[in-house]
Amino acid sequence: MDYKYDPETDVLVITLSRGRPDFGEQRGNIIAHYNKNGKPVQLEILDARATVQRMKETVSLSKRPVPA
Repeated sequence: MDYKYDPETDVLVITLSRGRPDFGEQRGNIIAHYNKNGKPVQLEILDARATVQRMKETVSLSKRPVPA
């Protein structure tokens, strides 16, 4: 796994496996790129600063104990 962040465009690209992506699907600010067999190859996070911050907050909230 490898990652690259471009501060100029605020895009974070996470490479999950070797190989060339054949198609992608976008949901919100995240684009998942897949090979021809449907295996995820790369994730592209747009507006990365804000998107990653929201992800961190969600994970942090999910670790809190549920009130009885």
